[in-house]
Amino acid sequence: MKKLFIITGEYSGDKHASDVVRELKKNNSEIEIEAVGGSNLEQAGAKLFLNHEKMSAMGISLKIIKDHILLGKKIADYLINSYKPDLVLLVDYGGFNLNISRVLKRAGLKIFYYIPPQIWASRKWRIKTVKKYIDKVITIFPFEKEMYDKEGIDSEFVGHPLVNQLPTHINRDAFFEEYNLDKGRPLISVFPGSRVFEINNLLDIFIESAKIIQGKHPEIQFVLCQAPTIKDEMFAGKIPSEIKVIKNKNYELLALSDALILASGTVALEAALYETPMIISYKGPQILYWIYLLVRCIKMVSLPNIISGREIFPELIQNKAKPENIAGSIINIIEDEKYRNEIKNGLRNVKFFLTEKNSAVETAKIILSELGKS
Repeated sequence: MKKLFIITGEYSGDKHASDVVRELKKNNSEIEIEAVGGSNLEQAGAKLFLNHEKMSAMGISLKIIKDHILLGKKIADYLINSYKPDLVLLVDYGGFNLNISRVLKRAGLKIFYYIPPQIWASRKWRIKTVKKYIDKVITIFPFEKEMYDKEGIDSEFVGHPLVNQLPTHINRDAFFEEYNLDKGRPLISVFPGSRVFEINNLLDIFIESAKIIQGKHPEIQFVLCQAPTIKDEMFAGKIPSEIKVIKNKNYELLALSDALILASGTVALEAALYETPMIISYKGPQILYWIYLLVRCIKMVSLPNIISGREIFPELIQNKAKPENIAGSIINIIEDEKYRNEIKNGLRNVKFFLTEKNSAVETAKIILSELGKS
């Protein structure tokens, strides 16, 4: 029986990897799959060696660094000395996965990387690590394949996983009735992030922005999207009564809102696929921002803007992440129909660029082909 080991580091990687596992199980039930992951991978049929909860912490601290080193040592020791897989599939989570690839490759393991680090956006020197320690890169953007081809790195483009993951038919009337929203009023949804780190830095700013907007447009209703990773106590006493909190309904809110206030991240690409106008805002400790400025290769931070090569919608980062700036940008979207349509057209082009390939299906084919060879 062939053995596959998957390493993820946070929720999105766990979700994308679980779709690949389902495709693998559908086509070859004889593959033994173990993983570092979460509930999605477990439900898809992978046996969890470790839950990746400790890995998804953000920031710089001795504890976080120590946890990652100990986890990496534990995983590597298990794979090299006990499990001995035919293939290791790294999924996203570039810092950790690139580091562990060095140890695993030196031990003679075959390593594929699905959803590789965004080397084109920052720390381009990491491509040397990829070339040395990764046997095949499975890319989700067409321009990534071109970059790897130029470096002589074996790669295949499989399309972006979000294209086939997002539900396409969402009933607006039913959703508004379920959550007691007014069908006749515009809806703005606020996504303050999925990490404690982000809630601490953005929640108050986003709430103040909503108050400013409502002061000028009292007809607008607001919903705050609570990520499954955020506990209720994080919001205790902070959310005004006029802002409704809804849990675990990301796709519905992204699809049905008239505009969005988002923390930067994958959610921006999800919103783009629904062609919903948005603004991106993000703020963190100043030292992390200075480090980011040193290592970045491009000036934009959100994927839809990066993909299109221009600022389709505003990015209000660090010192620009102020309530008055956020409110002003959203009010422009609400009041200026021409501007709003320009954003929608730009997002439509992003959606077209990502292609209709089923990323999980294509990735499973690549893995099955490799396991068949070995």
